[in-house]
Amino acid sequence: MSDDTEVIIVGYSGHGFVVADTLLASGHRLLGYCDREAKTINPHKLTYFGSEDSVRAKELLTSATFFCGIGDNRIRARVTAALLRNKFSPALAAVDPSCRVSPSATLGRGVLLAPFATVNALAVVGDGAIINTGATVEHECTVEQFAHIAPGAVITGNVRVGKGAFVGACATVLPGIRIGEGAVIGAGAVVLRDVPAYATVYGNPAKEKL
Repeated sequence: MSDDTEVIIVGYSGHGFVVADTLLASGHRLLGYCDREAKTINPHKLTYFGSEDSVRAKELLTSATFFCGIGDNRIRARVTAALLRNKFSPALAAVDPSCRVSPSATLGRGVLLAPFATVNALAVVGDGAIINTGATVEHECTVEQFAHIAPGAVITGNVRVGKGAFVGACATVLPGIRIGEGAVIGAGAVVLRDVPAYATVYGNPAKEKL
């Protein structure tokens, strides 16, 4: 999935490098990046435009789209909200060519599907969500806005992952489970029952951290 407009990455380090890889691989055209400071590590040799609040960045964002490359869910949501208040346009989903996405799945804007991610039939992935490397979103799941399914995690059929929730690397969520807004699932956890909003669970079976 690609866009015919140029894209500016907002937040360019670590996770942002994966975003850049995926945008380029999926046919987007990268104009440059915004961050608090210029990066000494710049694997794609992108042009630096200052922070997203700089005059230069704001001028460019009137015609280019933005893709928020920040991994932290809360910060990604906050930065995206500020950009939207300025009437700037988010890019379409960035989907690595190695991914499998069902024709009946729905992807919001600013969604990242990193290499080898799978999104199956009738799944819905909300704006700004991350489906990271090798993660699986099974049939009829809903991943709400700005949630993050970490590398190798599997959410099985008809699971709902709330806004801003985090499912850790290689975790497994069983069918029909509801993960509350802002909840955190530890790496490798096996989730057998619903998780309340803002709770942290870990282990096999997953138990709430008190």
